[in-house]
Amino acid sequence: MAVVTPEQVLKDIKAKNFQPVYFIAGEEPYYIDLIVEALESSVVPKESRDFCQFIMYGGETHVNQVVQTARNYPFMAERQLVLVKEAQRLEGFNSEEGMKRLENYVQNPTQSTVLVFAYSGKLDGRSSLAKNIEKFGTLILTKKMYDDKLPAWLGGYCREKGVSITPQAIQLIVDHIGNDLKRIHNEIQKVLVNLAPGQGIDVDQVEKYIGISKEFNVFELQKALSQKDVSKATQISIHLASQKKGVPVMVIVQMLFTYFTKVLLVHHAKDKSKQHLATVLGVNPFFVNDYLQAARYYSVAKLVEIVRYLRQADGQLKGIETGSLTEEDILKNLIFRILH
Repeated sequence: MAVVTPEQVLKDIKAKNFQPVYFIAGEEPYYIDLIVEALESSVVPKESRDFCQFIMYGGETHVNQVVQTARNYPFMAERQLVLVKEAQRLEGFNSEEGMKRLENYVQNPTQSTVLVFAYSGKLDGRSSLAKNIEKFGTLILTKKMYDDKLPAWLGGYCREKGVSITPQAIQLIVDHIGNDLKRIHNEIQKVLVNLAPGQGIDVDQVEKYIGISKEFNVFELQKALSQKDVSKATQISIHLASQKKGVPVMVIVQMLFTYFTKVLLVHHAKDKSKQHLATVLGVNPFFVNDYLQAARYYSVAKLVEIVRYLRQADGQLKGIETGSLTEEDILKNLIFRILH
């Protein structure tokens, strides 16, 4: 078969187009869980699951047991599901004998069995097993999503659910949560179950149901900095630094580094149209004005200084020349130096 995308696999599962072997591996648990849940609810009818659906766990199961179960035929059903969760812990997986048994099965699987491995972590694509799965089965590799792809992903997810979401709400969520798709999904569910029919998601719903302040967050801090609003930027930074359960100061510094690096890109862009800058910066066109405004307030020379301040703050947060400074001190000093 081939290495396929999670989206394609989910589409095939929905169409009841099942493959005899799936190996789902990677560092993005959201898609691993999503595919596993789709297979669990689709391969075997509910009334046959007691006899034809076998859930195994790597830490408690040997490769031989998996292969033996997969070789059996379903009892009074069209197919059976053999699902191995935490497959990275499967006993015998790394032994020569165990690997050989798995490869032999992959090359000649039982057609009435859907065998699924949910493997958390990277799979060595050069291994004999990976090559055999890619050739004879279905290999799905999940990767952590890059931060600049998150807004488009979240917007697309909401559209699939038939709900609109404002750019501000998207930015507020991804800035606060980061590239944890599973957590974003869980938090969005809190909003969706509380929406009235036809109602979209805006920053008010995000604040009410997810608990992210629409006034005191990194997105609003960036906006205040882009306007050189000293009072507001200082107020927000003090609030963020004092929140023990909020976004870590290290993450705030990293996000500001990304932000001001993009402001530098605005200075160097020959085409300063909104659409072109949105593409260059990897942001929604709605936010381009904030970057243009920041570019008017901050010269290239000042931005180079700011990048140096951010790197220094990053080092201090890692324990380099920190002295008696607290994280709150480091963030407040950083914001002061950016603004003055």
